[in-house]
Amino acid sequence: MTISVPKSLNALNSAVLTEMGQFIDTVDCKRFRCMIITGDGEKSFVAGADISEMSTLDPAGGMAFGRRGADVFRKIETLPIPVIAAVGGYALGGGCELALACDIRICSDNAKFGQPEVGLGIIPGFSGTMRLPRVVGMGMAKQLIYSAETIKADEALRIGLVNAIVSREQLMEEALRIANRIAANAPIAVAAAKRCINAEFDLDADKGIDFENKEFGQCFATNDQKEGMKAFLQKGKYEYRGE
Repeated sequence: MTISVPKSLNALNSAVLTEMGQFIDTVDCKRFRCMIITGDGEKSFVAGADISEMSTLDPAGGMAFGRRGADVFRKIETLPIPVIAAVGGYALGGGCELALACDIRICSDNAKFGQPEVGLGIIPGFSGTMRLPRVVGMGMAKQLIYSAETIKADEALRIGLVNAIVSREQLMEEALRIANRIAANAPIAVAAAKRCINAEFDLDADKGIDFENKEFGQCFATNDQKEGMKAFLQKGKYEYRGE
């Protein structure tokens, strides 16, 4: 999925968010095993939410706009297949939150991240206050959100906000490399692993272990598990079919 709003550096307005949600709803997770989200152009992944639209909103409108973005990002977070954010250039505000909703984040060496909302009299409204602490830790998340500072790619890597930095020219190549590596594995097991990892943020330890245990056991009902392990033991290869 490529976000292309060149006049605003791919800023997210209501129309773009609606289109993103509709696109995600059409993704055939039985056919495709990984999804990559990126932004069009050299300068920006997503520069943020559309300030020109937000500036006209009242509290009810602000809540509706925030809910629209949060719901779309939740669809990304809970999509059965892994989602990779390929971040080139600016990932600010809603753009940073979009990257946080993805499973894996890689960025170009010119990428810049930040949550500048408090400098505009608002807070991160697309679940940034929830996801950022989970990724970089409570203290660092508070610093980034409270200060509204923008950080470069090397600092994003240091704090664990991104998995890797590559050149702008290599960004999609690296995203595809990771996607293909994921796609080579058993899709039912990958989906189960994603559900478990997500669930364990919302459940206490005992419930998380129980949830993981159930998903683990159900993997053994799949043909992929049987044939995959058989091929491993026989030192061969098996092309997973999602069965």
